[in-house]
Amino acid sequence: MTAATDNTTHSEAESAGADVLFERRGPLGVITLNRPRAVNALTAGMVDLLLRQLTAWAGDDGVAAVLVQGAGERGLCAGGDIVAIYQDMLHGGNATADFWQTEYRLNSLIARYPKPYVALMDGLVLGGGVGISAHGDVRVVTERTRMGMPETTIGFAPDVGGTFLLARAPGESGTHAALTGAHLGAGDALFLGLADHYVPSDALPGLVAALEHESPDAAVARFVEEPPASVLAGQREWIDACYASDDAGEIVARLRAWTGPGEAEAAEAAATIEAKSPTSVKVTLASLRRAAALTLDESLAQEYRAGIRFLAGPDFREGIRAQVVDKDRNPHWKPATLAEVLPGQVDRFFQPLDGGELDLHPQAERRSLPEQNPQPEVQGKEADRA
Repeated sequence: MTAATDNTTHSEAESAGADVLFERRGPLGVITLNRPRAVNALTAGMVDLLLRQLTAWAGDDGVAAVLVQGAGERGLCAGGDIVAIYQDMLHGGNATADFWQTEYRLNSLIARYPKPYVALMDGLVLGGGVGISAHGDVRVVTERTRMGMPETTIGFAPDVGGTFLLARAPGESGTHAALTGAHLGAGDALFLGLADHYVPSDALPGLVAALEHESPDAAVARFVEEPPASVLAGQREWIDACYASDDAGEIVARLRAWTGPGEAEAAEAAATIEAKSPTSVKVTLASLRRAAALTLDESLAQEYRAGIRFLAGPDFREGIRAQVVDKDRNPHWKPATLAEVLPGQVDRFFQPLDGGELDLHPQAERRSLPEQNPQPEVQGKEADRA
């Protein structure tokens, strides 16, 4: 959510529809996602502008740090524009694949950004919103944060590097979050390693003002408070026991059989998973297990392969229809049960693509970035969050 609007100078982004605004406040580059009615859902034009502006600021000595925030009162970003994806699937277009190419380049750039990248993760932060925030250096949550990767609900799987992040969460808590698509409060986001600091929402304007003349570390230190307790941290016993399997059917069986503390929560998790797309659940689990041994860029490439396969299958289209288009909340998954999704069907989601793989670092981008050796920076951030 937008934390401050004083001393604002908007860039040429306004002429592109004002869906994203770029400002310079002294040495601070400010990004404001500006589609509040859509909870700042990302469009292809927005991610292209973000990639271009961040690339330019990376080589601008006048920019010391970057801040990303969302306009309106509902959240930073509710994800990608899935209605546009639905329309593209109906017409058999290539717009979604092109969108993901640019979006994943953006995610990769944020993770290896040569300057502090501050994300105000206030309100809803879902799907693609996680991708533009959780790969940053200084990730701030508030009491209003509702974060998550709800892709299994719409017949898809976590992307934007979400499998990389959740595969590194404590124990099996990331597996639980990914399969159920649960919305996470500030305490859980911190526990999972998706955020760094807790700042009350009413202190965000002061934090943004401080960032205009202080380093991010110094500014955040003046406003950070003790976060609320993590619910997931208190549920580690049953989560770790039940999700410690590479078979989704076995996970559900363990959840249903669990007795003792957390019995009701485990049963609820089982019912939630069984209501998701069976294909999505199995592909998500496989993607998480594979991502545990991959770098972020390798995870993004894997997610892109899976995403292209989801575009060709029935469940992604059906999930968006049921949740967003017709809103009947009654998807008809094909196959309909976990048992019907065979191992070979899951494996095909990860096979090389005939139509071209994800290209994270095209020549044009490599030429425009400042001289640096970015890969060690990526690995350094990855190691810090592992």
